[in-house]
Amino acid sequence: MNDVQPSGPIDLTTIATGIERTNELLTRVLAEVATTPSTHAIFVDAGYVYAAAGRLVAGTEDRRAFELDAEGLIEAFIDKARMIFPDSRLLRVYWYDGARRRIHTIEQQRIAELPDVKVRLGNLNANNQQKGVDSLIRSDLESLARHRAISDAALIGGDEDLVSAVEAAQGYGARVHLWGIEAACGRNQADPLLWEVDSQRTFDLDFCKPYVARRTNPCQPEPYAEPGAAPGGVEAAGRVEVRFVGAQVAARWLAERGREALADLLPGHPYLPGPVDQELLVEAEGLLGISLRTHADLRRALRDGFWEHLRAQY
Repeated sequence: MNDVQPSGPIDLTTIATGIERTNELLTRVLAEVATTPSTHAIFVDAGYVYAAAGRLVAGTEDRRAFELDAEGLIEAFIDKARMIFPDSRLLRVYWYDGARRRIHTIEQQRIAELPDVKVRLGNLNANNQQKGVDSLIRSDLESLARHRAISDAALIGGDEDLVSAVEAAQGYGARVHLWGIEAACGRNQADPLLWEVDSQRTFDLDFCKPYVARRTNPCQPEPYAEPGAAPGGVEAAGRVEVRFVGAQVAARWLAERGREALADLLPGHPYLPGPVDQELLVEAEGLLGISLRTHADLRRALRDGFWEHLRAQY
């Protein structure tokens, strides 16, 4: 059997040129991959958050008995993720909740209007139990991981049914980090879920307390006001006044910390780091004489006024 011989002389120059071009292409691809920022997303099972935070802070899982400052809590989650994933950018926050016939409640509408937040709704049955939320979480986690849209997923929940969602995302190379809320007693997250994730983190009472407040009348919620609050309470504090107070606090903050601190703060717009947000809230409540803890619309106006003043000074 005769070996097949080449029909002509081998052109080493052509081969060398081809190899050089291939190496250049690989170099560009590797450089692009190296400079592409990692991306993370936060997946929040609202039913778990309400139940766990309510039990921990207010002593009950009944949503009618307490108010949750969802906006403030979401911003706290975003701020925590920014610290944990310093070299990663946020894709968005997914907020999973239940609603009758999947029609947004007023509170869910407000959450959906927040920047970088997407509300996904399952159904509520006759016993006010969520149906279909776990499948929504799995669908989003798997899809984002499959398309390489995220490298890390912070999952806030505790149901064992979420194990399949974690496995699906990990199968496409994403890392899944389970975040939970401290249990009043025992555990509020399933063991198989804890075993499956890449890392775990628990938020304690001090973290959750600013975002939960008991209602004075569970059947007919009323605005909460601190003792000695100004006449008219929260109802008398309009968005314009609260926005103006936000600007006042910003002026004091800038005078105390200077422009270097401002330059560090601006890249995070429209979000404030947790300590700055809490400082703003406490100082504003002192100036107004009322509590804003359970009034997301007024807290949003407060932050708007704070940012508006700071950005005008840069």
